[in-house]
Amino acid sequence: MKKAVIIGASSGMGLEVTKLLLSDGWQVGVAARRVERLQSLKESYPEIVYERIDVNEEDAPEHFLHLVEQLGGMDLFFYASGIGKKNPQLSSDIELNTVKTNALGFTRMIDAAFQYMASNGGGQIAVISSIAGTKGLGPAPSYSATKAFQNCYIEALEQQAHTRKLNIVFTDIRPGFVDTDLLSGDNHYPMLMNPQKVSKQILSAIYRKKHVAVIDARWRCLTFFWRMIPRCIWRRLPL
Repeated sequence: MKKAVIIGASSGMGLEVTKLLLSDGWQVGVAARRVERLQSLKESYPEIVYERIDVNEEDAPEHFLHLVEQLGGMDLFFYASGIGKKNPQLSSDIELNTVKTNALGFTRMIDAAFQYMASNGGGQIAVISSIAGTKGLGPAPSYSATKAFQNCYIEALEQQAHTRKLNIVFTDIRPGFVDTDLLSGDNHYPMLMNPQKVSKQILSAIYRKKHVAVIDARWRCLTFFWRMIPRCIWRRLPL
């Protein structure tokens, strides 16, 4: 029976992927900052193990290793934690908290998973980043910048694993806008996607061990053309 650890399993795509993995027969260990949601999940799925983990706390890797120990190993590390808001006024608390969570917290946990797999025969690291990392988005500067950081960081670790001949597979999952708690209260996002449908596509990408998966087809088409827009034009677009 394969074993998966999911960070950010209390809501959104982390929760939906957790349910899908359980239905596919995986043993699952879940983690999130909101422990009451994990306890509620445990009531519905008694077979899971859980641990409270706040990725912004320095001892988060220790709690992660304890969760892996409870689970008895780890074949898949699925990272679905993150924050982000539109912030055209550049409110400093939003910008700095986003960088703290999406860059520092992300690095803390991805490194812990990488080091564990490097010492224990390998595995798969799958991360939910975003299509927002394709180009800098004026309405959400820190969010798009930290998602670009995540894209680049995963690519760098993938290269390092190959150089060191480590049996670690990486899957960078880049969804468009998904109707989750992260976007609650804002109806101005285009092509908003259903989290259940998105999660099925995420799991398919994980099973196929895709290196980069942009979800869905509409967003694959859009991001293809985004990349082709010259910077001199992009900076003038009213987003």
